Amino acid sequence: MAVEVKELLEAGVHFGHLTRKWDPNMAPYVYMERNGIHIINLYKTAAKIDEAGAALAKIAASGRKILFVATKKQAKDIVAEKAGEINMPYITERWPGGMLTNFVTIRKAVKKMASIDRMKKDGTFNTLSKKERLQVDRLRAKLEKNLGSISDMTRLPGALFVVDIKREHIAIKEAQKLNIPIFAMVDTNSDPRQVDYVIPANDDASKSIDKILTHVTSAISQGLAERKAEKEASAAAKEKEQAPKAKAAPAPKAVAEEEE
Repeated sequence: MAVEVKELLEAGVHFGHLTRKWDPNMAPYVYMERNGIHIINLYKTAAKIDEAGAALAKIAASGRKILFVATKKQAKDIVAEKAGEINMPYITERWPGGMLTNFVTIRKAVKKMASIDRMKKDGTFNTLSKKERLQVDRLRAKLEKNLGSISDMTRLPGALFVVDIKREHIAIKEAQKLNIPIFAMVDTNSDPRQVDYVIPANDDASKSIDKILTHVTSAISQGLAERKAEKEASAAAKEKEQAPKAKAAPAPKAVAEEEE
């Protein structure tokens, strides 16, 4: 889906921060200054969306997960909805420290959630006292709130997609340590050098976030469709290979009958 500059303009993607709050490293992406506010060059934004989309589609096609990170109020619901639609993990509550660098511990917490669910299924939960049941329920709710959206992420993600790199600086640092590619919406008050794939955009307005996320998740969806098509094609090829063998199998019996 090609990115139109007009639709980015209508969504307010071009509005940057106040000029006094800017990061000089964003200069290549700034078009002009108007009323004390930096205006982002939307032609560059459109090109960067295409570039990031192509790279994300490749990662999705390879079978790796893309972890979406956005804990700011304007982005939380949009990210949860868009990432959920393509079955990708996301963090919209507080970033759990060590989420990437101490992934083993995070996985233990996710497994704890699964074991509580098993307890409820097999009846063990009902054998606990009322107080214990209450404690377990509280723990389950807390784990669900913080980690429920990453319960299917069994290994480190293939990439991170971040809304507002200033706010999510801990997530950025962890991904950098592990050489996980970082894709992000970067506003004029942030340093784009921290990110592998920069999408210069207004990261404060929900309309702008929604527009960028729509394009990004659409590209990932295409990558997932490619992966599905490849899997189906290889499964069909395998079936074709096995089919002649299955037909050829009765031949010895026929030969045996002729010999009789």
